[in-house]
Formats: sequence, structure tokens, C-alpha cells
Amino acid sequence: MPIYNPTIQTLEMSELKRYSGLTKCTEFPQHLLDHACTEAQIISKPKASWQIYDYDASSATIMSPEPLSLPPTVISKHLANSIKVAVIAVTIGPNLEELVSDYFSKNEYTLGLLLDAAGTTAVELAADQACELIKQEANKQGYTTLFRFSPGYGQWDIRVQPQILSLAHGDEINITVTSTCMLLPRKSITAVIGLTATVPNLPLKEMIEGSKCDQCQQINCLSRKD
Repeated sequence: MPIYNPTIQTLEMSELKRYSGLTKCTEFPQHLLDHACTEAQIISKPKASWQIYDYDASSATIMSPEPLSLPPTVISKHLANSIKVAVIAVTIGPNLEELVSDYFSKNEYTLGLLLDAAGTTAVELAADQACELIKQEANKQGYTTLFRFSPGYGQWDIRVQPQILSLAHGDEINITVTSTCMLLPRKSITAVIGLTATVPNLPLKEMIEGSKCDQCQQINCLSRKD
């Protein structure tokens, strides 16, 4: 079970603006955006853990010690050509959300909202780095990796979160899950990455790069990618 420490050296300003709903705003004070990015880089403590399992596509089952059957929704379709899966958990730790709460308690809502968006940007970046490492190792063994797919995407019931977190050994990096299936720390991610022997007969960009927004039903979301 690998544990990896991603590095948050820079945050994409375009992503920060997207997660804060400012994509189309041209006159927002730049120094506030820069401040949020700097704070997020300083206080984030990114970690990732994952485990590779065999996958039975015919029954849509992750062949873990306690096999996990996936529902006949977008997730099983996404993994239809997979023969293995990587189950991953990523977090940037609790420090950032504690500072966000502190800002809110002081009525500094703009700083809190921007830092929260920077935290989302940071954990997504950490997840991308971990996925890239998984991809590199998979490629060495002759596999192609698909884009990561998380509980809550594409009608995949969020109630599977405890099982996915367990399969990823998320407890080893101090991630827990609430009774309502929300991850703690809040800036945490779980996901499944399909490994195929060859690229499926589907559009390469869709299968390997993909867009998580493509699988989301919230078409009016301010954070949605065009």
C-alpha cells in the first residue's frame, strides 16, 4: 500500500477562480486571490494512499478481500474494459479548513471563501499528482489508466464512501468518514482508477483525460468546466 506526499508548489489561478465562482469576473482584487493561494500552499499537508486490486468487469466487482460490487450505472460502464483498479484516497489535512472556519468566525467571509476554493484546488492538484504516479507505474506494466471516478459522480451513490475509503487505506493518512458519508478532513478525495490492458475503443481524450464535470448532473454549477 503506497503512501505518497504530493507537493503543492503552485496553484492554477484559473482553477481557484473556477472553484470560487469567479471565472467570468474580471475586476476581482488580484491580491486577495494571491493571498489565498499562498496560504493554501503553506498550510496544506497533502498525502495520498492507494491500493491496486483485480477487477472483474463481467460482474462489475472489485476483487478486494471483501469484494465490492459496483452498481450498473456510469461507474461500471466507465470500468467496462478494466482488468485492475486503483482505489485512491487523498487529503490536504485539516489545517486549511480550520483557518477557513476562523475567517468565518471573524466575519472575513471573502477570505474564507477564497481559501476554501484554494483548498479544493490544492486537493485536486494533489490527486492529479498521485494519479500521474499511478499512471507511470501502470504504464511500465503495460496498462493504460482511465480518469479517476469518485463516489457522487454519475449517479454513483455517495453511500459507498466508507467502503472506498477502506479499500484505499485512507485511515493511514487520517481520513475518516461521517455517518452521512462525508469525508473528514473536508478537503479529501476518494476515487477509483481503471487499468486496462489496451486503450478501449472509445475516444482517447474522454477515457484517459476525461472531465469529471461530464459525469455531474449539476449543469448550472458555478465551478463547472465548459
